[in-house]
Amino acid sequence: MLAQRTARTVGIDPNKVWNLCIVVLFTALIGSRLLLIIANWSVLRTHPIWMLGLSMIHHPLLAAAGATLALLTAWIFVHQSQMPLRATADVLAPPLALAIAFEQVGALLAGSGYGTGTHVPWAIRYSDTLAERWSGAPIGIPVHPVQAYTALAFLSISVFLLLWLPKRRQHGDVAGVSLMSAGVTLFITEFWRDPIGRGSIFGGFLKGPQATAVVLVLTGAALLLERASQRIAAVSSPAAGSQQQASRETMHG
Repeated sequence: MLAQRTARTVGIDPNKVWNLCIVVLFTALIGSRLLLIIANWSVLRTHPIWMLGLSMIHHPLLAAAGATLALLTAWIFVHQSQMPLRATADVLAPPLALAIAFEQVGALLAGSGYGTGTHVPWAIRYSDTLAERWSGAPIGIPVHPVQAYTALAFLSISVFLLLWLPKRRQHGDVAGVSLMSAGVTLFITEFWRDPIGRGSIFGGFLKGPQATAVVLVLTGAALLLERASQRIAAVSSPAAGSQQQASRETMHG
């Protein structure tokens, strides 16, 4: 619904944006679950009823696979629907940031992507064994509510992007800032997430999601480069147009 509102601001058909969101959402959900089935086929063949529990499994690689499928599907849909790519990215940036904020609230409640141990006053303790079984969250140990940090950051990003959307200078600016902001948020908050299952590169110097964050920042910076073909022409107000017309008539007189 928010994407339909931003579509009107940018000047793109809201119905096409609605269809795009539906197609991409179901592609990400179904595709990531099919990947789980394929990866665990030998086990699920013996215990087929376990397929019903796949929706409870959360993993960074699973999220990356879902995001990749979603991006590929979005590109195909936008191309076939003849939608402007950069402008469509601007439309989706604020709603996507808001969606991630809500997703992180859900992760906080479920114990997914839990934080490192801490003794800060706002630390949380998981007590439900389901959080341990589904997400590996430690029981009874105070940890950082890193999902809440991330949710607040993405909520702030979404609000900023919504306010800036009507004022952007060129198509792709909002998407670029969104990617850079998301990358910075992901990179910083990973310091407070437990490293189990996050992966590592450069001998443990960076976690897997932090490497992704660097790519997001670089991609966002590339979108922000000035391109004359993507510049948005300023629209003069009726009053300004009348004043310009009067000025030209005076000069001709």
